[in-house]
Amino acid sequence: MTWDVILAPENLPPPDPLKVRAQSIPARHSFPEHSHEWHQMVYASCGVLTVTTRCGSFVISPQQAAWLPAGLGHKVGSMFGAEFCSLWIAARIAPGLAADHPTLFGVTPLLRALIVEAARIEDMRGEEDYAARVTQLIIDQLQRTTAISTALPWPATPALVTLCERLYADPADVTEMATWAFTLGMSERTLARRFLAQTGMSLRTWRRRLRLFRAIELLGSGLDVTRTGLELGYASTSAFIYAFRKELGSSPQAHMNAGKA
Repeated sequence: MTWDVILAPENLPPPDPLKVRAQSIPARHSFPEHSHEWHQMVYASCGVLTVTTRCGSFVISPQQAAWLPAGLGHKVGSMFGAEFCSLWIAARIAPGLAADHPTLFGVTPLLRALIVEAARIEDMRGEEDYAARVTQLIIDQLQRTTAISTALPWPATPALVTLCERLYADPADVTEMATWAFTLGMSERTLARRFLAQTGMSLRTWRRRLRLFRAIELLGSGLDVTRTGLELGYASTSAFIYAFRKELGSSPQAHMNAGKA
């Protein structure tokens, strides 16, 4: 299935030092590849985003954000729709994040609240002093971020994108690699080689990462632990909790409670 293009507004002034843009992205829509003279933080308060750069493609959940340094070409969209927040940050601001490649980091409850507030007052008159304080708090929070590696890598070629989109939509799918290879018109060895080359991990490992990623997404949307485990294809709640604890070192409930602290 093809994706539709979202046209970004033109001739917008550069951030000084920060500008927030918030909008809904319909399912299977994306901005065309482009770059800025300023830094950008991309984040979705609801839904997931697909981000593509020369360094690779990945998917981020509402608990994550991507830092895109000035000058880096990128393309941002959403498979199933998202509430998109884009922070433009003047290039002179150096929060300590990478200057030549994207950085992924977790979004704390405080940073999330500050982004929502910055978007709310973006064009309000008489709020300049307050807006400046919110802006400085956002920049302070960005300086305290720590890079993470739990985003979901995404392939580039259409055949592998089709595979990943289907598995993303149905993480409980148990179709074997041999069957997927036949469906995609390639040998099992070719599928394994191409998938590893484009995502940096085997299909089996990627599917484990997918389940973890979707678990965090579903729990964050308010789904309880039992329903989340069933959606992901686990035979029992205890099996889901064991797998989650093995990957992240805590139970699903403890992980979500920590994110609300």
